[in-house]
Amino acid sequence: MEVEQVMKGLMWKHSGEPEFLQAVKEVLESIKDVYNQHPEFEKVSLIERLVEPERVYMFRVPWTDDKGEVHVNTGYRVQFNSAIGPYKGGLRFHPSVNLSIMKFLGFEQTFKNALTTLPMGGGKGGADFSPKGRSDAEIMRFCQAFMQELYHHIGPDEDVPAGDIGVGGREIGYLFGQYKKLTHQFQGVMTGKGMEWGGSILRPEATGFGALYFVNQMLKTHDIDIKGKTVAISGFGNVAWGAAKKVAELGGKVITISGPDGYIYDPDGICGEKNDYMLDLRNSGEDICAPYAKEFSGAKFFEGKKPWEQKADIYLTCATQNELNGDDAEKILANKPLCVAEVSNMGCTAEAISKFIEAKQLFAPGKAVNAGGVATSGLEMTQNSIHLHWSAKEVDEKLHYIMHSIHEQCVKYGKQSDGYINYVKGANIAGFMKVAHAMMAQGIV
Repeated sequence: MEVEQVMKGLMWKHSGEPEFLQAVKEVLESIKDVYNQHPEFEKVSLIERLVEPERVYMFRVPWTDDKGEVHVNTGYRVQFNSAIGPYKGGLRFHPSVNLSIMKFLGFEQTFKNALTTLPMGGGKGGADFSPKGRSDAEIMRFCQAFMQELYHHIGPDEDVPAGDIGVGGREIGYLFGQYKKLTHQFQGVMTGKGMEWGGSILRPEATGFGALYFVNQMLKTHDIDIKGKTVAISGFGNVAWGAAKKVAELGGKVITISGPDGYIYDPDGICGEKNDYMLDLRNSGEDICAPYAKEFSGAKFFEGKKPWEQKADIYLTCATQNELNGDDAEKILANKPLCVAEVSNMGCTAEAISKFIEAKQLFAPGKAVNAGGVATSGLEMTQNSIHLHWSAKEVDEKLHYIMHSIHEQCVKYGKQSDGYINYVKGANIAGFMKVAHAMMAQGIV
């Protein structure tokens, strides 16, 4: 496989999809040596099949606001790869949603899900709809209109969506309710459900919790204890909230959160009622974190800036894709941190990742670090299928095991001769090999 040749073909076909092309190139660069050791892969054009989604659904979503005005949004569901299980991946409601972002997320999800050890394929979906400023009734009508089309293409053994940016417990409830009405079936067709109707304990915290289990494992590999260390994180939603909560439990101190409006620096640490306040910010529907500084004395708001300029021991992206660029990476490296990790999907640009790896910085990619969210979704699917409800202790133990297993796989394929662990390469190769072997076994389909 020649990476540039594959990318040239993809860029010709998908020139307007930069996020998707970025994600594919990162994986291909990591796996090319291993791929070329398997001529049987090349014989069946495995890589050409792997980089194209199995199917993509695009549909209009007409809905009516509280004033009776009709709006039309575009909905998506990208079913990328089902080699190891039914499609699994979240739904994102955000104005930035487009085909490129949906395909990049579905592609990443394929390898992330493979790493979890659970039988889940990769998919992603959403719409260019913003819940911001909308009433509950408007959000309900939009979710019902969205599901009116989506329900044709999903099912517990076909495709199981979950939440993502803009899609929390409220939206999952409206979506599931409409699915149930349309199909007359009460199935485990969505994850992130409420506890009273099939949800799993720890699901809201799972992405952040799992990320810290992985980061803690990274540090332990170098005999470093997270206790007493400062942590800079971005975002203030569920992912950031879960990460901040687990940092505090492990004895560390979160000193930043951020939003599109800027970031908060709180040298006293973000925990307890401050951590709870992050949920209030998220539930407000406003993309701002500035109110935090007014609520808690000692905290300072930096308008229009990113938290990566603050000195910390550990840096975690917890907001969105490409939020940490090359310039940010240089600022972080100047502070000589212990660890940097993506908790958001593809939170770092390709340039930033290259700088971290060239500097031999302890760094791990989102497909490994944030797999705890989809892993717990997979555990929710299992509970639904056997009609049982596990305790928090059981779910947490399984999450611990999964994140530990992911770390082991990354080390196995990413450890270099000089002792440096290239987690990006390790995660990509581990996920790829599992999917590739499954595709080979199932023929050219």
